[in-house]
Amino acid sequence: MSESPLEDLPFDELRHQAFHLAEKKLDIGFFTDVFSHMPGMVAIEGEGGDLGSIGGTFIETVRATKEMFGHGQIDPDMEALLRARFATYIRANDPSHR
Repeated sequence: MSESPLEDLPFDELRHQAFHLAEKKLDIGFFTDVFSHMPGMVAIEGEGGDLGSIGGTFIETVRATKEMFGHGQIDPDMEALLRARFATYIRANDPSHR
């Protein structure tokens, strides 16, 4: 039996799998990358602001990234970008999805 492509999973399930894998690997780079592409952060950059570096602990960075998803619906274009990012991350880091 073949698995459905990752992109066919519901968005929240795909996000959960990617976040779980990144937490397990302690991959702060994944979370900072996702965090920096979220609409609020993109808007700050577009207004001439500076994202600087995300400080704090790994746990704080993970928590902040997760909170960005708790505020309602995500724009369809942003969802498509994130869906591709999550699927790519899972394929690159989970041997069962290669």
